[in-house]
Amino acid sequence: MKIIGIIPARYDSSRFPGKPLADIGGTSMIRRVYNQAKHASALSEVIVATDDQRIYDHIKSTAGNVVMTRKDHQSGTDRCAEVIASLEGFDIAINIQGDEPFIDPQQINLLASCFENPTTQIATLVHKVSSNEELLNENKPKVVLNKNGEAIYFSRQAIPFLRGVKIEDWLTKRPFYNHIGIYGYRTEVLKEISALPVSHLEQMEALEQLRWLDNGYKIQTAVSAHTNDAIDTPEDLTYIMNKYFNS
Repeated sequence: MKIIGIIPARYDSSRFPGKPLADIGGTSMIRRVYNQAKHASALSEVIVATDDQRIYDHIKSTAGNVVMTRKDHQSGTDRCAEVIASLEGFDIAINIQGDEPFIDPQQINLLASCFENPTTQIATLVHKVSSNEELLNENKPKVVLNKNGEAIYFSRQAIPFLRGVKIEDWLTKRPFYNHIGIYGYRTEVLKEISALPVSHLEQMEALEQLRWLDNGYKIQTAVSAHTNDAIDTPEDLTYIMNKYFNS
């Protein structure tokens, strides 16, 4: 299999404008993600997909691989689909989050391994919930798995509901999983799902993967021992700086 890692990066984040170019210990966020992805042995190529000239010029200036994409994409998946439409020869595309500067390359390899099964259409990672705070955090989407490790449903609520059990005891009764937002797609499937209309479930939960489930696609998961620090706000950046550089 020939696998490409695509890192969508847009400048106009509502909560943190210019986020990809934020300095983290002397290196930009987007360049840190790129460097980590380059260490994933499963990837044949890594490319940044952006809609902003500043990000494009920055990656070029550091000898990185980058392509300009349209500004009207609603998601990173759509941006990845535009990249794949212009390339040939790749069997799998992996959508790597551009705001996780310390992503473990082994997570990318783990996700890629899901496609050793020829029936896998889409794949993503999950992480076992370890605290009630995580369980109840709506910013950390949960996922329910079937016996084959396929995702049944994603929600911002803690699922499944344990009837007759106090919520503070749920973690003692069964494993719960957080979703880690890195995706892999067979390239022909990526082209198909990018053409789907937004679904009602997706709108209600604000989770794009529900569109794919709603349309009958299967999402294979793999359990990662690692979780990642994502930077959504300037406060998150301060936390990262303190954690990695001021400890």
